Amino acid sequence: MPPGLSRRIRPGPLKIPTVTWRPGRPPAWFWPTVLAIFILLVAVACFPAPTPAPGASAVPSASASASLPPAAIPLAPANPDNLFGFVAWLFTPIFQFFFIILVFFDQITGNIAISIVLLTLVVRAITIPFFRRQTVSTKRMQMLAPELKELQKRYKGDAMKLRTAQQEFYRERGVNQLAGCLPTLLQLLLLIPMYSVFSQGLTNYDVQRMVTVFGVPLFDLNCDPAPIINAAGHVTNPCLDPIAFGINWGVPEVILGTAGGFATGLSIMAVISAFLQLITSRIALPTADNRIADDQNAKVQRQVALLFPFISLTYGSLLPAGLFLYWIVSTLFSIIQQYLIIGWGGMFPIFGWTPAFAVNHTPRFPVNLPPPVEPEKRAPKSALGGPAQERTAAADRTIRHRERGRQSRRGRRR
Repeated sequence: MPPGLSRRIRPGPLKIPTVTWRPGRPPAWFWPTVLAIFILLVAVACFPAPTPAPGASAVPSASASASLPPAAIPLAPANPDNLFGFVAWLFTPIFQFFFIILVFFDQITGNIAISIVLLTLVVRAITIPFFRRQTVSTKRMQMLAPELKELQKRYKGDAMKLRTAQQEFYRERGVNQLAGCLPTLLQLLLLIPMYSVFSQGLTNYDVQRMVTVFGVPLFDLNCDPAPIINAAGHVTNPCLDPIAFGINWGVPEVILGTAGGFATGLSIMAVISAFLQLITSRIALPTADNRIADDQNAKVQRQVALLFPFISLTYGSLLPAGLFLYWIVSTLFSIIQQYLIIGWGGMFPIFGWTPAFAVNHTPRFPVNLPPPVEPEKRAPKSALGGPAQERTAAADRTIRHRERGRQSRRGRRR
């Protein structure tokens, strides 16, 4: 080492990067963590534990019930004897709400398949505003795609400025990016209690306690006093008749392979569901536009729309047929809602062919973009968090202005 080199190189203080958290703005991991915890709680809560009903003579002892199938133990709300049981007990009304509506329609129609269809229509009618907002938001995002493309070209290479410009652009045009995600999340969360309704409510021999609210039975189902179990270990006397149109809607129904496993069989209900999901996915796609033809996000969106619907074919042999019937009717409802708001969307062309009825089609309730905010009506936010005009006025009031014509001593000397 040359002499004096050690004196020239002086190690500076070690700088450790810090992560700041601005007040009022949660960190990036906050909302995903809250969402994961919420899904876990709902998943635990929407599976009522089959617990023996107190005082029932047909209920076996605790040691004997361990060897029985779940459908042979009376279905009852979860006991709040532990943490997960307490959470499940709190969310038991979610399951009971859907199940009571299903039983109500079953008592009127005497057909469980028709009851599932009516239950689906009730749920979709309640959620119409949410899914309408999702459809409108998705369409507006597609209409703004060319302008967003210009922003990306303008701020190419500067991710921070691009993100700020996009947020300001969305705010001016009245578009909420999260409006298209929350209804989809809601629909997926509804599948959890629906699965429990069909897989447990349609196979259990005693569900009387699940239609009892505050000790008052809403229906007298006349369930059998004891389960009848066949050699395969299945309960053959469920309280509700799960068979309609030759299909048992409480268990998986397959036409090829075996039921009860993942991707072990092919279900005709899963095939119909995948076909309808393909239609609704293509309608949700943006129409052909040369200005965004080379957009990578649009290409990925089209590929996902073609591949994602066929995933349901893999779990067709695992989920009960009643859940697929619910999903099929719900998807049909979505297709009708999409047709009324956005028309055929990106459904056509198919292999270069567009039918005559889809050319220049105008939807019943077309989506219009709100006009941009006029520049004089904008209230840009300053770095301190308030409108820039108010900050400037406040700063102006704190400055002591000199009268016109007065000069300082230094100015007079000059």
